[in-house]
Amino acid sequence: MTEPEIDYTAVFRALPGAVALLTPQLVYLDANEAFLRELGRTREQVIGRHLFDNVPDADAAIVRQVQASLHRVAETGESNTMPLERHGERYWSMTNIPILASDQRVALLLHRVEEATELIRAREVALSLQEAMLPAARPICRHPAAVRYRPAVGALHVCGDWYDLVDLPGSRIAVAVGDVVGHGLAAAGVMGQLRSALSAVSRVADGPARALEVLGLYARSVEGAENTTVATTSIDWDTRTITYSSAGHPPPALRRTDGAVDFLDQATDPPLAARPEHGSRIQATVPFTDGDVLVLYTDGLIERRGEDLDTGLTRLADSLSHHRSSDPETLADAILADLLPPDGITDDTALVIVRL
Repeated sequence: MTEPEIDYTAVFRALPGAVALLTPQLVYLDANEAFLRELGRTREQVIGRHLFDNVPDADAAIVRQVQASLHRVAETGESNTMPLERHGERYWSMTNIPILASDQRVALLLHRVEEATELIRAREVALSLQEAMLPAARPICRHPAAVRYRPAVGALHVCGDWYDLVDLPGSRIAVAVGDVVGHGLAAAGVMGQLRSALSAVSRVADGPARALEVLGLYARSVEGAENTTVATTSIDWDTRTITYSSAGHPPPALRRTDGAVDFLDQATDPPLAARPEHGSRIQATVPFTDGDVLVLYTDGLIERRGEDLDTGLTRLADSLSHHRSSDPETLADAILADLLPPDGITDDTALVIVRL
């Protein structure tokens, strides 16, 4: 069978995304119809001209960033996706890709531009919804607590991370964190439903395991709630104990007054609605002393691409041992400074710290 002859020039020009081909000196060799429409110029006005000809002075900062990215790609031969750029009321995502010659030199640069305005607006709405549904930080049962929520940097969608702190009868409180699978408004909506449900059931359930059993049953009726992970604890100051249960979530950490860190990992079951049949869950209880610190978090705090989970847990334990402050606010800031990359995180992060 004879393979059809492909007109790659026609394919390039018909691409729906805005794409231009440049020399390593940033001179236009070609641009497809979508790119020309966004630029507001004809092919004759573009081909053979420098990428930054006739760019308004107001865009000087963006020009420097795009130029630096393209030069880096030309020098290294590695693709580079730039942070989102705002131009007026619109947001743009730009990716620069090297095209190599037979001798592996960078012969051409492919400059792709995509508008992300609607995605950014959806993200802002989802963040506002998420913030509105998460409780404000406050002392609970007269014991200091700190909460932090950090959305992923550069991501176009927020995730479904949440936390909750609930006063219970007597000298008890419930503290929980959870993470819904998925992104955007849908995940934020599911997060709100599950957080509210767990908050309510924690007030009447006989312990964390029973609370997660009821929540898991409810999750089976909520679209998008399957495989949500949750860790919930019940802290009792009368008995000086923490009872906990986890639905597939990273284990809470208990830092002792001597700096030792224990991970509460003896009561872990599968995520919500992950089993074929609904079933009971397990819980465990550990003692604490005055001055201990309980830390709950979502996986964005510890997980990094290409790393084993134990590496992230060790990093958290080292940070908790190093920072011996018992003030939850001070400790929360120190942990985030230690564990979150300086260039931002790729997953949302929730953190709750309670001084016991």
